[in-house]
Amino acid sequence: MDKKQLILDLHRIGAVKFGQFILKSGMSSPIYIDLRVTVSYPEVLEKIALTMMEKMKDLKCDIIAGIPYTALPIATVISIKTKTPMIYARKETKEYGTKKQIEGVFKKGDKCLIVDDLITTGESKFETAKPFQKIGLIIKDFIVLVDREQGGKEQLQTKGYNLYSIITISELLDVLKKEGKITQEQFLKTKKFIEENKI
Repeated sequence: MDKKQLILDLHRIGAVKFGQFILKSGMSSPIYIDLRVTVSYPEVLEKIALTMMEKMKDLKCDIIAGIPYTALPIATVISIKTKTPMIYARKETKEYGTKKQIEGVFKKGDKCLIVDDLITTGESKFETAKPFQKIGLIIKDFIVLVDREQGGKEQLQTKGYNLYSIITISELLDVLKKEGKITQEQFLKTKKFIEENKI
């Protein structure tokens, strides 16, 4: 897998942005990873899925769960290519029809791998796991494309979960700086932010 090329692809399609952005956590960040745009770039989406598949080949799972909305397309490609059934949790439970929160077919005791786009802290991942565990699925492993290296992996480990990531924010910054895609100032500002905002 050519990690450097994947990083350059993400930058080229605008999935990596520099400026000032408010994150879900409320933090103001000089970098924003917006993987929603990958749905419009099938070749990049496929590359992400193939890279994740390479990483998960030694993991045992009966089912994969894609996290709405950003990771759903990635998980769908992985599901199709590996022939692994997929499920997902709705952001809001339907008030009509089946009123289900979890969509897809599964059985209690299935080992479920959670596929997400990135991790900042572990908090949102704990929330993500809850509805699946509530219905009797076994969650041990999470796989993400980008680890922002702000303490998420360590937080997950404290609760007995494993995190597998494809790219760390450090690797991403190093490649973009080396290839002249970002300035020294952007590089240092982002590095400083990551360092100062670890959980």
